[in-house]
Amino acid sequence: MNAAVRSVARIALQRGCVPFAIHEGYEGLVEGGDMIRELGWSDVRGFLSIGGTVIGTARCMRFRTREGRLLAAYNMIKNGIDALIVCGGDGSLTGADLLRSEWKGLVDELVATGKLVAKECDHLREHLTIVGLVGSIDNDMSSTDITIGAVTSLHRICESLDSLTSTALSHQRAFVVEVMGRHCGWLALMAAISVGADWVFLPERPPPLDTKRYGTNWEDEMCDKLSQNRKMGSRITLVIIYYVKSVLDSRLGFDTRVTTLGHVQRGGSPCAYDRYLATVQGVEAVEAVLRSTPDTPAPMIGMSQHKITAAPLMEAVRLTHNVAEAISKKDFKKAMDLRDPDFTNAFDAYLESHLIGGDGIDRQLPENQRIRIGIVHTGAPAGGHTPLAIRNGFSGLCRSEVSEITWQQVIGWQSKGGSELGTNRDHPQPIPGTNVPDLSDAYASSYLDCGQIAYSLQKHNIQALMIIGGFEAYTSLVTLHAARRTYPAFCIPCNNVPGTDFSIGSDTALNSIVEATDRIKLSATASQKRVFVVEVQGGNCGYLAVLGGLASGISLDMLQRDVKHLVARYQEDSDLISQILRHEGKGLFDSRTTVLGHLQQGGVPSPLDRIRATRLSVNCIDWIQKSFLEAITAKQGGVFPGYTNRAEHACVIGIRGAEVVFTPVERRGRRAWWMGLTRLIKVLSKYYYVPLEKEDGVEEEES
Repeated sequence: MNAAVRSVARIALQRGCVPFAIHEGYEGLVEGGDMIRELGWSDVRGFLSIGGTVIGTARCMRFRTREGRLLAAYNMIKNGIDALIVCGGDGSLTGADLLRSEWKGLVDELVATGKLVAKECDHLREHLTIVGLVGSIDNDMSSTDITIGAVTSLHRICESLDSLTSTALSHQRAFVVEVMGRHCGWLALMAAISVGADWVFLPERPPPLDTKRYGTNWEDEMCDKLSQNRKMGSRITLVIIYYVKSVLDSRLGFDTRVTTLGHVQRGGSPCAYDRYLATVQGVEAVEAVLRSTPDTPAPMIGMSQHKITAAPLMEAVRLTHNVAEAISKKDFKKAMDLRDPDFTNAFDAYLESHLIGGDGIDRQLPENQRIRIGIVHTGAPAGGHTPLAIRNGFSGLCRSEVSEITWQQVIGWQSKGGSELGTNRDHPQPIPGTNVPDLSDAYASSYLDCGQIAYSLQKHNIQALMIIGGFEAYTSLVTLHAARRTYPAFCIPCNNVPGTDFSIGSDTALNSIVEATDRIKLSATASQKRVFVVEVQGGNCGYLAVLGGLASGISLDMLQRDVKHLVARYQEDSDLISQILRHEGKGLFDSRTTVLGHLQQGGVPSPLDRIRATRLSVNCIDWIQKSFLEAITAKQGGVFPGYTNRAEHACVIGIRGAEVVFTPVERRGRRAWWMGLTRLIKVLSKYYYVPLEKEDGVEEEES
């Protein structure tokens, strides 16, 4: 929430408005006095890295009465406040809308009783502008895909569950973990995907999952699944939600422990995504205030398909209550339908990637439809197919470092950083005369003959290929696709992950940058007269610099661009920038250089990266299966089953907005969604201080 306060305050100042902090929520609005304080630019400095809310929050029984709302209206008018941006859950937003609906009557009563004179409140009398921001770790508000605080809470849960697995593995224990969520299972579901939980209870979709087989007996279904996992070699059992310890003790004889995470889920420094979300929604909240009219319904600022939205506030509250009502009536289909599509997709991905495997699994394919799928760099088993681990990239393929992966082998991989299969920059050698883009930016360490790769694919009977990586993975896919006419072995379904708004690993890297810059800022604050030059990775892409600058409160993208310019001009590195700053400071400040380097590529994967990787992998396997069956049906006359040289059977999978999309490799990319954020970073860091609608060419003031 602090990032939202910072964003609202600074954008309001930038637009010529006067922002106020109302401390302790509605209690401060009713109390008035020192609880309502005008905010300046420097008052919100350092807010980004602080968890919770600096301005405080509290439940206020007085605000629920008309007398309390009368005091709130009085205090607002005395301070000249004519708009209210409220950050909270459905209760806080409903209270704000009630104040808005009563506003004229409250002001008239204050004038009639002599507490206010008409002259001082005439311009505030007719209309109160209300804008809602949703702050909820439960992510339970309708009309938005994500709420402020939910992803940070997910970080705390995953950190705790990752720690629990150590003792669980040592003692072969079962853990039942209770998480928050009220009437929403988002935290439980996303945590289950992120840590590989064996079972999860969701209020929207409680067990049993297979009603035909188990009827209403969820205990039998859960015990069968957990017992199956243990027979397959799993040393731990992890169940997320509550009330099942006695079943595990009595039915399965597991040494079971119960852990209730409680309010630890609400604490800690905000993650990078929450800082970004609160910042951009705060900007939109100020803009919504400025464009509001008396006839405009109070808006709730949300996020849909990764785009900022403004939906009618009370309609969102109504839909949220409808979910709780559906759950109370046990109408679980309606409850799932009322959730956003991403929730349903995530639930399906969890079922496919966590709850099937071994003998008697529910989604086994017929023998003639099972495929040998090669996975380069990393991957996960798929129901019914034979996954093949190709270790150490394409060079490992050529050295026959290929082996089948079992379900047991990949247990726990979701919490491991890096690549368990290994990776390198060895790249297929383009065939002369084929349509392959310039590979100068691919950073290939060496090139491998396409004929050798084709031979290795045939040798191991690999019928489909999933390539996971960055730009080198994309150019490898392009190279193999272009060589199909020469080598029929490449005429198999090929998929590159990712080609997307978010690449796997980017969120983990971004959180590493934010954590490092938070610590660096502490050092800079302590010494006061010190400037730090922080260099981040990214190659020719500024995503990490832009989002890192936005989430850490510094203009990394601008500095990164200046560094590259000076490096190109003077053939020096980032130390030169530090020396220039030190010289130009003329003793006012010192300068230090920090190169984060490969720190950004390590560490435990963030929950968002785990969820995205799982979702992309499941959809990738489904696409390969579909493409393989299409190739068999088409009977293109190839030398092996599944032969296909169709362009759409070599594609890039990605997430755009909230949807998983498949793009044929022959199509080129588009403008990155985050490019527009560079201007916002400058505004929030006071690089310049002019109206937002002016173009980039305006003369900039020195900060």
